[in-house]
Amino acid sequence: MPRDAIPILVEDVSLFARSLRSQLSGETTHQTMLNTVARAAGYRNFQHLKAAHGWAEKEAEVPPNLALVRRARARFNPEGLFIGWPAKRSLRTLCLWPIWARLDPKAVLTEREISSVIHGLCTFRDAAGIRREMVGEGMLTRTLDGSEYRRVNRKPDPTQRALIRLVLP
Repeated sequence: MPRDAIPILVEDVSLFARSLRSQLSGETTHQTMLNTVARAAGYRNFQHLKAAHGWAEKEAEVPPNLALVRRARARFNPEGLFIGWPAKRSLRTLCLWPIWARLDPKAVLTEREISSVIHGLCTFRDAAGIRREMVGEGMLTRTLDGSEYRRVNRKPDPTQRALIRLVLP
């Protein structure tokens, strides 16, 4: 006798996997359960399931905050040099991204070297403040003694990318 396929629609696969995991015996992690559910549905793993349903594109469709980009762009001169700190913290953080984008992603710099690079990207002298903010925001790492700095390579969000494109010559 042929088997009839009975479709099931699950609104939230994560909630479904959590519920299923709580009903099954044995120790398993939530991620393992998500992968098991995805494989049972014919996918390689949970990430493959998300990609097949366009989840990655949905996450990338978040538009940049153009009003914030315009306000941050006003803090750079036509040559792309940072001209001064904004008072608002979110704007200050956004203004660090064009500086971050100009740092060599593979370089290991001393405090003096990174200060020199930062001063070359600004019309004012506050390399220590900019370094501190960038380390605090996870854009730079430094050794415990502060002797070496490295750029943290990560993907800027759409608003940050929009500002970088506007500021970089």
